[in-house]
Amino acid sequence: MSDEHDHSSETILVVDGDVIARTVISDYLRHCGYRVIEANSGEEALQALQHEKFNVNAVLSDVELPGELSGFDLAQWMRQNRPGIPIVLSSAVERAAQLAGDLCEQGPALAKPYEPKAVIDHIKRLKGKQVPD
Repeated sequence: MSDEHDHSSETILVVDGDVIARTVISDYLRHCGYRVIEANSGEEALQALQHEKFNVNAVLSDVELPGELSGFDLAQWMRQNRPGIPIVLSSAVERAAQLAGDLCEQGPALAKPYEPKAVIDHIKRLKGKQVPD
């Protein structure tokens, strides 16, 4: 595996209520060497983020999620409770994608459908903007 695909120490939380979309991007990220945690809803994502055994390095979430918490709610929670973890919001609705980008303050969101490689490029760009601990 080349250095470009050696991300074995990085974990990405993928949150999407659409099991097919979630599986496709999760499988791609695993193929690229990332560890992946999958969540169906905002509530499941919060459980993963609060669990000590998971060391999440980035989050990819759809805006529209099943349950009470939307992707926007998850991003707001992360901004307050996990500000060092970049979150990428995605949406099939262009206006929602624009609002997601504004909320994250870390650049534009990804509009669905997106190329799987665009997710990795977006996460790398966001991680490059972070201030080291």
